Amino acid sequence: MSHSNSTKAVLYAFSANLGIALAKTGAAVWTGSGSMLAEAIHSYADCGNQVLLLIGMKRSAKDATQKHPMGYEREAYIWSMMVAFILFSVGGVFAVHEGWQRYTNPHEIENANIALLVLLVAVGMEAFSLKGALSAMAEEKGKRSLWQWFKETHSSELMVVTGEDIAALLGLVIALVGLGLTVLTGNTAFDAMGSMLIGVLLIIVAVVVGMEVHSLLIGESAEDIRVNVQSYLEAQLCVVRVLNIWAINHGNSVMVSIKAELKPDMIVLNAVNEINAMEKKIKLTHNRVKWIFFEIDNQD
Repeated sequence: MSHSNSTKAVLYAFSANLGIALAKTGAAVWTGSGSMLAEAIHSYADCGNQVLLLIGMKRSAKDATQKHPMGYEREAYIWSMMVAFILFSVGGVFAVHEGWQRYTNPHEIENANIALLVLLVAVGMEAFSLKGALSAMAEEKGKRSLWQWFKETHSSELMVVTGEDIAALLGLVIALVGLGLTVLTGNTAFDAMGSMLIGVLLIIVAVVVGMEVHSLLIGESAEDIRVNVQSYLEAQLCVVRVLNIWAINHGNSVMVSIKAELKPDMIVLNAVNEINAMEKKIKLTHNRVKWIFFEIDNQD
C-alpha cells in the first residue's frame, strides 16, 4: 500500500467530515437534538484524527539516521494509536455522557425535519468517504474479506480511516432511527438513547482499532511474506533446512531475518553468492522487504 493511496483516503475522509461536522453543528443548535450534537462532536473528532494521521504519515517518511537506522516508518503506528484514543475519549465517552444528560434532563426537539435532512445528506458524504477508503485499499485487500484484511493489514492509517467511516455510517443510521422515533412518538428518550448508542459504537471501534494498532506497534509478523519466503528457501538446492524465519512489519516495509542450514561442503564464496542471489530474489518478489539478515547455522 503506497503512501499516496493512504493520503488520498485520509483527505477524502477529512473533506467529508469537515462538511458534515459544520452541517451537524448547525442542525444541533437549531433543533436541540442530543443525537445530532453527538454526531457533530464525532465528526469534529474525526477531522482532528485525520490531521493526526497525516502528521504521522509525514513523519514516518523521514530518512533513516545513524540513531534510527531502520527509519521512522513505525511512527505512523504511534499516531494511529493516538487517533484510537481520541475516538474513545472525545467521540465515544462524550456521546455517552451527552446522551445520559439528555435522557435524565429531557430537551424538546425543534425543527426535527431539518435535522433528518442533514443526517440523510451526511450519509451520502460518509458513503463517499468510505468509498475512497475502500478504493485505496482494494489492491492490498485482494480477495480477502474486509475483516480478514483489517486483521492482517500493515496500513494503520488506512485501517483507522476505514474503521472511522464504517462507525460514522452506522452512527448516522442510529441517529436517524433515534431522532425519527422521537419525531413519531414525541418521546425525547429515543434521541437520548441514540446518542448513547453512538458513543458505545465509537468506543467499540476505538478498542478494536487500538488493539490492532498495538499489535503492529510491538512488532507484528508479516505472515504471508514469512510463509512465502520459507517455501522459496526450502525449494533451493543449497538449503538443507530452514531453521527459523522472522518477517516483521515496519510501517510499509518489512524486515526479514533468516536462520538456515546450507550444504556443509559449500566453500565460503559459493555460500555468499547463493545467499546474495536468494536475498535478491526475495526482494524482487516482495517489494515491501527492505532488510534481510541471513544467518548460516545448523541449529536454532
